[in-house]
Amino acid sequence: MGITPDVIAQKEFPRRFRGFDMKEVELFLLEVARESEELNFKINAVKEENHRLDLENQGYKAREYAMQRALMHSEAVMDEMKKTARKAAETIIADAEVEAERILNRAHQRLSQLHSDISELKRQRMQIEIQISSVIETHSKLLEMSKEENKAADHNDSTLHFLKQA
Repeated sequence: MGITPDVIAQKEFPRRFRGFDMKEVELFLLEVARESEELNFKINAVKEENHRLDLENQGYKAREYAMQRALMHSEAVMDEMKKTARKAAETIIADAEVEAERILNRAHQRLSQLHSDISELKRQRMQIEIQISSVIETHSKLLEMSKEENKAADHNDSTLHFLKQA
């Protein structure tokens, strides 16, 4: 028989000459005590389970909070890493642009120097051509003069030879 508050409230004990039947009252009280003890045991078990679950829940909440903090920290670190990477990339690009500009400037200077050297070599070639032409012309004139002198000398020699024969 399950003891409920209604059963207890409606329980009637048969009356005897001197009051209630003591044996039936004692049995009922034993049954109430046993049921009460079982309920107290169950209540204590439920309280312990509730306490254990509360502790477990607190552990989960603590881990959840720690994970949220770790996640937020990770996001902050990732954001910082992205910023750092962007800055590093910008620095690398800027350095590369400066280096490219420097290389272009050196290439332009070298090109300008080569054009200047080519112009100088052309000028020197023209000067050498003029000098060679002048030397050839001078030698040509000297050769002509030598030929004329040889003709004159041959003419003088033939005149002398002619005079010697006469």
